Amino acid sequence: MEFFPFGWAFSVVLGKIFEVFVNPIFWLVVVLVGLQYRRIAAMRNAFLGPGASSVVGETLQAVGFGLLGGVIGSYLIVFTGLTFPGSVNAIIYILLTAVLLMMINPRFLCFAYAGGLLAILHLLTGFPEISVPQLMALVAILHLVESVLIVASGHLNASPAYIRLPRGQVVGGYVLQKFWPLPLVLLAVLPGLHFAPGAMEMPEWWPLIKPELGIDPALMLFVMLPVVAGLGYGDMATSRTPREKTRTSAINLAGYSLVLYLLAYLAASQPLYAWAAALFAPFGHELIVFLSRNAELKGKPLYVPRSDGLLILAVREKSPAWSVGLRTGDLIFEVNGLPIRVKGDLYAVLAREGIQEIGFVTDNHYRRELVAVPAGGTFGVIPVPEGDEVNYLEMKPGLITRWFRRAVDKKTAR
Repeated sequence: MEFFPFGWAFSVVLGKIFEVFVNPIFWLVVVLVGLQYRRIAAMRNAFLGPGASSVVGETLQAVGFGLLGGVIGSYLIVFTGLTFPGSVNAIIYILLTAVLLMMINPRFLCFAYAGGLLAILHLLTGFPEISVPQLMALVAILHLVESVLIVASGHLNASPAYIRLPRGQVVGGYVLQKFWPLPLVLLAVLPGLHFAPGAMEMPEWWPLIKPELGIDPALMLFVMLPVVAGLGYGDMATSRTPREKTRTSAINLAGYSLVLYLLAYLAASQPLYAWAAALFAPFGHELIVFLSRNAELKGKPLYVPRSDGLLILAVREKSPAWSVGLRTGDLIFEVNGLPIRVKGDLYAVLAREGIQEIGFVTDNHYRRELVAVPAGGTFGVIPVPEGDEVNYLEMKPGLITRWFRRAVDKKTAR
């Protein structure tokens, strides 16, 4: 049995990836990602106060994690021998479709929906000229990479917010939004009867999904092309912490990716599975969105008022509260010996400047700390909502779920 040349492929992939960094398009994508983090920072600063976010820092962090994702994705593409999905125009079709879908709903800016729609159109009409197995496999690998990035960084710098649930209750929660610029290596196929300089002989089983060119893979020349891609993640956490939420989301997305890749692999030899892959790409993705939202809607909210103290949703960094060790999820039960139950109690006690003694529970441990509160009583904590808030975000069911409910309601009304 022939083995895959891991060392050779890894070094070549790295070299090709770093070629992306001299491509102006990559830096254009970085700028676009930075603009997204600027928008997120504005929302976070409006809630926590000025200086709560570093746009440059978060953008550089995204570039670093994007590089990690690019290495993982590129290596998976090369290891499985995944070639560019069809004609040169395929990527244009995918991008245009994704933009059109974004006009319906921003979260539809995703290869799962665009790729699935194009695959179904190709199976029905033969247009556009794409390879369904290759395209679905590419969608699967990109989502597997996304699952890795979500579990690694999806919880970082989560934005606290007041969120209104469909049943009308306003609770505390976190908005999870991430964008990553991805330096990626794709494979393209050139027919050839001999090896080019520097070429490497590959195992007989490679590639896993054979290119649809009617040529023996042994007579094909595979070349690596550095390209620029981007991934994004958006969700809300109300019944779980951001870390718990992203871990569950990553597991669900990884499962989706593996099932989709299996269907793509089967579609290469059994055309019936091409339909299964094309349909599973958008509807399977919508299913995990539904499961994620449903878990939040039916779960018990974490950040709601308690009877034994004032629960903290967020703490501004470098504030007096932060300096004494108060963090998200801690419970303030007294200040200067006076019981604290609602945010009005806290504001009344901290209205005067000076040294205050704060009693709070953190990590199931009771603590009392002295803290200097400046003039104006700027302490730095954001309590959980108490029901009188007028500014909040709304969590709604997914778009397809809402369409389905409207259809059921109309049918019932007849």
